[in-house]
Amino acid sequence: MHELAKTLIVLGALLVAAGLVLLAVQKLPSSWKIPGDIVVKREHFSFYFPLGTSILLSIILSVILYLIGKFR
Repeated sequence: MHELAKTLIVLGALLVAAGLVLLAVQKLPSSWKIPGDIVVKREHFSFYFPLGTSILLSIILSVILYLIGKFR
């Protein structure tokens, strides 16, 4: 049961960190968006799909989790 509590705390911290990153990315000027992000703007519609950002975050998280696993 003790391990489950630790796992839930870590997952909660990761979710908070991901939320803070998303808030920070939204505040960046549009010129700071990563190439590969898809933006469609129409008269009464806008669509933003952060494909490049998702790939970059995936790579960063994979490296972090690899390092955590290696040094554990």
